[in-house]
Amino acid sequence: MSRPKVGLALGSGAARGLAHIGVLKVLEREGIPVDAIAGSSMGSLIGTVYANGADLAMMEQLAIHLKRNQWLDFTFPRRGLITGDRIRELVRLLTHGKNLEDLRIPTSVIATDLTNGERVVFTTGPIDLAVRASVSIPGIFEPVEWEGRTLVDGGVIDRVPVSVVREMGADVVIAVDVIPPTGGLKIRNIFDVIAQSLEVMERQITSPQILTADVAIYPELSDISPTAFTRVEECIRRGEEAALAKLEEIRQVIGEVVPHGKRWNPNDP
Repeated sequence: MSRPKVGLALGSGAARGLAHIGVLKVLEREGIPVDAIAGSSMGSLIGTVYANGADLAMMEQLAIHLKRNQWLDFTFPRRGLITGDRIRELVRLLTHGKNLEDLRIPTSVIATDLTNGERVVFTTGPIDLAVRASVSIPGIFEPVEWEGRTLVDGGVIDRVPVSVVREMGADVVIAVDVIPPTGGLKIRNIFDVIAQSLEVMERQITSPQILTADVAIYPELSDISPTAFTRVEECIRRGEEAALAKLEEIRQVIGEVVPHGKRWNPNDP
């Protein structure tokens, strides 16, 4: 008996997006399959590296020990404070220079066309280019020029791309939203100003879409700034805790969509 196709929608959230690693750890440990992934911003970075077959323990250790100057390249402000070349090179290394169509798990990467406000969904082509566009927080990263388009962070238009992973053929969609429902954090620097401003907008635009997921996971990250890359282990742990809290619901939903009233078993093909 074939099992239902399970898709993940991994949301934007900068440092908070590291909670996606914790969610993936639980799903993998508990035998929950992942057949398709769609990601915005940090969700696209975590999603593509995982879809390429990366070991989650390695991903966790890399996130913990990676120094900021190894993936951020500050520049004199023109259209952004960070050029993004280093993060693109990091993604290229982690995904071995592959294209999206070469990934072990089919993965879509979301970006936003800054000129016309359209959503851009990458399903083919260089992974590093797609992710570089998807993580381009306006005002922080320089936009990406691609085929006549000016691309910025996917979270601007679709921070948790539920509909995209549904269009990829997922029978069950698990959404992971790492942006808290309210703000309240102290604004410490220009990065916090930009990140918090975007989060206010993104909450209003895309929150209703998350409700269309079969299961929504909300890690408790309200006390962690989107720029707090020093709190990697906390973010990952909270992702694990949130996924564990939803585990039975995930199993129930997967079981409910198995054809002919049969119950899905993790050992089924």
